[in-house]
Amino acid sequence: MEWSPQQAMEAYLDTLQLSKTLHHQDCTNIKATKLIEPECVEFISALAAGNRSKVILEISTEGLTPFTIALAVAAKLTGGRLVCVLPHHREDMMKTSNNFELKPHHQELNNVIEFVVGKNPNEVIKKFKKVDFLVIDCKFGDHLKLWKNNLEVNPKGCVVVTRNNDVVGSTKKVCFGEILKGKKGIECVTMPIGEGIELTKIKSSSCKNESRRFKRFHVTFEN
Repeated sequence: MEWSPQQAMEAYLDTLQLSKTLHHQDCTNIKATKLIEPECVEFISALAAGNRSKVILEISTEGLTPFTIALAVAAKLTGGRLVCVLPHHREDMMKTSNNFELKPHHQELNNVIEFVVGKNPNEVIKKFKKVDFLVIDCKFGDHLKLWKNNLEVNPKGCVVVTRNNDVVGSTKKVCFGEILKGKKGIECVTMPIGEGIELTKIKSSSCKNESRRFKRFHVTFEN
């Protein structure tokens, strides 16, 4: 996928601004959930937007989270779509999980988010082709089954972020890179990017024409 430093920078700055707005608000309604490092969600938003991700999925056991906002910012910039799957929620819970205020100039985020409530993510993801970006809450017990012929990623590149890897009750035992290692036609690399958060970059080994250069973007602040 062609890298867009401009979209990456815009996503980073927009998410940074929204993080300030939501800093004192409880987006998850889960008291036991630890705070998410702001730099992490800003980086994820920049990565999704910079990669021009169009098909973006989130599987969340906590309702609306800072990750949802970060991914929605990226989807708005790329003209993509964010589908947030809430397997443990009901329709009548949506008013609570969706009950927080955005600044007026961020209200358009509502137009890029689609919530799928009370459905099994393993069934939902079958409907999507060439997934570009996926964030998975490892407190969803069946998350490892997503790779059993259910998830169709973009062969040119897909990013998978797993969170709550270290939370008690999570079934996370191995990283996604270890699951995919040795699978024919797949190249992947996994790295930690925050406490309990891992990022795995996946692509088809047949995509040989893509440049292997490291892509960077810089944010400069002027006083």
